[in-house]
Amino acid sequence: MAQLLRVQNFNVSSDGIGAGENQTLERPFGDGVEPERLFTWVGATASWPMRTDPGGTRGLDDYLTRDYDRNIGAEIMGRNKFGPQRGPWQNHEWQGWWGEEPPFHTPVFVLTHHKRPSITLSDTTFHFVDGDPATVLDQAREAAQGKDVRLGGGVTTIRQFLDADLVDTLHVAVSPLKFGSGLRLWESPDELLDRFHLEVVPSPSGVAHHLFWRK
Repeated sequence: MAQLLRVQNFNVSSDGIGAGENQTLERPFGDGVEPERLFTWVGATASWPMRTDPGGTRGLDDYLTRDYDRNIGAEIMGRNKFGPQRGPWQNHEWQGWWGEEPPFHTPVFVLTHHKRPSITLSDTTFHFVDGDPATVLDQAREAAQGKDVRLGGGVTTIRQFLDADLVDTLHVAVSPLKFGSGLRLWESPDELLDRFHLEVVPSPSGVAHHLFWRK
């Protein structure tokens, strides 16, 4: 069975923006982007892994939240998703946004031109790799041991793998808000229709779930 490269639960505004410029420690998503508004739908679900109280919604949003980890054996992410530092690593004490219990539970391959030793936190090991998308995907597939690989983002990383024609499926949650400027996944989802089938499934939460799979 083929190992898929999957984008899962990636969030953008209705004008295609998933993050802002000038990411900092205080503003992980950069200028002008309010992550709590992008993530309202998933945070409301019963299966949201950060939930500390009982309850939460069921239905479509919850189903897609549960699907996030299904058959995933490794993740690829850009350096911007791992943290706010740029250039050579000045602070090796920085071990990501997630504390001692990262939510990935698999090997994670962080794309960077400035390599550093791998680090392990709980059941997640972060590998810092400098390579083209196809090479890094080969590494991640080997580590995934037959399971699929999740492409975690951010926007620039997903675009790199789309441009290399390596992505098999995408689930993009489009929220009914506009940011106006920032890092844009697309001008229109129609840009991907030369390579992908698309179904758009509206949710009662107001989010439209865009489900793409390779033709």
